[in-house]
Amino acid sequence: MKTIFFLFTIILFTSCEIEGDLTRDIVEEEISNEAVLKYNGTFTPTSGINVQGEVKIYQVNNSHSLKLESFSISDGPDLKVYLSKEDSPSEFVNLGNLNPNITYQIPPQVNLADYPYVLIHCQQYNHLFAIAALQSN
Repeated sequence: MKTIFFLFTIILFTSCEIEGDLTRDIVEEEISNEAVLKYNGTFTPTSGINVQGEVKIYQVNNSHSLKLESFSISDGPDLKVYLSKEDSPSEFVNLGNLNPNITYQIPPQVNLADYPYVLIHCQQYNHLFAIAALQSN
């Protein structure tokens, strides 16, 4: 019985997921003067949500950063920022917890041409709050 309990405990603790690079909180970073605006979009709300603002994606060298500008949204729990292949959260990259005051670093393996939307999504209740279709500059 002790052996089974011991094995169960080991499996339980080793199977816990650690928050990965794409879902951790991002540290605030400024957009450099060398940044080139590559994509932008304006947020539109889903039913019952108030949202204002824009999203801009900048490139410096080979890296991309996402910045929310003049952004405000209805309160909600567990709001995340997603780059998405569709205007719904089915195939997406989770950039982290929503914080309009920070800049999100986009992982280098993400091909931005494949992700034409930025979504604000409540992960806990699976509710889409806002959508921004990206346009190339």
